[in-house]
Amino acid sequence: MRLHVIGLGGAGGRIADRLAAAHDDDPFLAGVNAFDTDMDALGTLDALREERRYRFGDAAGGDGLGGDLHAGRRLGDAHASELGRAMDDQRPSLAEAFLIVVGLGGAAGAGAAPALAEELSRLYDAPVYAFGLLPTPSETEEPDGGEGPTSAASGSESPSAPHRPLAERNAARTLDALSDRCAAVLPFDNAAWLRPGETLDGARDRLNGVAVERISALFGAGETPEGAETPQQVLDASDVARAVGSDGEIAAIGHATQAVESPGEGSRFGLGLFGSSEPAEVDTSAAVSAIETVIRKAARGKNTIAVPEGRADRTLLVVGGPPAWLNREAIADGRRWLAEETGSDAILSGDAPVPEGDAVFAVVIRSGIDEPDRVRELRETIA
Repeated sequence: MRLHVIGLGGAGGRIADRLAAAHDDDPFLAGVNAFDTDMDALGTLDALREERRYRFGDAAGGDGLGGDLHAGRRLGDAHASELGRAMDDQRPSLAEAFLIVVGLGGAAGAGAAPALAEELSRLYDAPVYAFGLLPTPSETEEPDGGEGPTSAASGSESPSAPHRPLAERNAARTLDALSDRCAAVLPFDNAAWLRPGETLDGARDRLNGVAVERISALFGAGETPEGAETPQQVLDASDVARAVGSDGEIAAIGHATQAVESPGEGSRFGLGLFGSSEPAEVDTSAAVSAIETVIRKAARGKNTIAVPEGRADRTLLVVGGPPAWLNREAIADGRRWLAEETGSDAILSGDAPVPEGDAVFAVVIRSGIDEPDRVRELRETIA
């Protein structure tokens, strides 16, 4: 699918910049922008050209709003149309979907995200998804990195949770606002991805890499370079839309890879997935084992956010890698296993051949899930 990515605030901008660095020439990335109130933060982005970076508002110095989400909302309402126009040079009308990437615990980026989502939905006939980074429970790092001040502005403290970091309350309110305005919300639970003794600041580069990997694996799976093998089951924008839904539900992305040996040139290939005059040969049992392994790891491994009991109303499976390794029977068995694992009535699926690849991978996205514990904890801060 052709995806237009908008990074809002420091956290969103860094991930958008990293996506541009890794995939700017890939067909799935239709456009990338970074919007922030802080010109210095925009200036640190390496891959995005200057015309793709845009400063909005009059706030200065990082978040610039002291964690005041209400001020951020006013800022977003005032500048949403302006931000929409700032994307015009990348022809957003050609995008099949938009993805807003934002740290949910701040004020400027998180505050502007709902208004921008509403503006994009008004202008274009394409779904708007949000990839939101959740704040860690006890960190007090910079707001644009997904955290915020630990004390609230006057009058905004929640009586039921007077000592909760302000970032958590901002995140809860922003999640609710994005759910009302986006087709789906894909939370990324920073806390779950931290290693023992690791701080968010120390882990930021690694976690940004994980976020980029998951976004690319999902939205890039249906696009193949010119001249590459044509997938047997083509994944398109409508498949993703059916899988994640359109009512602002929370969705989780699982991903796993396993290194494999590239089959030799000119040998015989007998798995029956892709025809070729000089097909390659791969041991069937090895291909079956690799596919079963990555599907199970993608489903049961660490997702962008934990899926309660692994259950979901809708599930999408994508299996990719060198064509000789994409065994049809193993993929079909994996779909049946995943249906039992998730309780989904139907499993949407696609394949992603990578002729020069050196790994088999699986992407599992689940939507219509029960509320994750971390999201429930955040929402309790504003109850």
